[in-house]
Amino acid sequence: MELPTPADLRQRRTELGLTQSELADTADVSQPLIARIEGGDVDPRLSTLRRIVNALETAESDVIRADDLMNEAVVSVAPADPVSDAAQKMEDEAYSQLAVIQDGIPVGSISQSDLVHLDSDDRDEPIEDHMSESFPTVSKDATLDEISNLLEHYKAVMITEAGETVGIITEADIAARLS
Repeated sequence: MELPTPADLRQRRTELGLTQSELADTADVSQPLIARIEGGDVDPRLSTLRRIVNALETAESDVIRADDLMNEAVVSVAPADPVSDAAQKMEDEAYSQLAVIQDGIPVGSISQSDLVHLDSDDRDEPIEDHMSESFPTVSKDATLDEISNLLEHYKAVMITEAGETVGIITEADIAARLS
């Protein structure tokens, strides 16, 4: 078993959004002791270190991650597909936007607002001529806070693993999870 360094403990605590006081309460130690351990001023007893690590692990298990929220079935279109395919898929699936994916990699997005101004002559044009920027991508271990921040600016977040699309998250997914 490798023991965490003071920097490791501080990093894990801050990544979890815990204050020193919150960690101290959970681990049943004093806040000044947490501060001294993180500062490298004191070496804690093994039993104290175990309580702190257990408190961090408990807090970490409460964190909601992209892997918990994502839809693995990503409804998408390819850049070379005709615009009419995107319109039909949006209608069939009752979605207002779709990811544009080429060879498993998100390359753009297309939404009803991208299609509204098009006339019937444009329906056979490729999606790539009318698509918008791609939705942002995150890994499966991205936190709910990170995803929520992105969803304030984008309609969806793509989940990728080794560059390949493995899922998608929208505001509706978060609302369903939290309700």
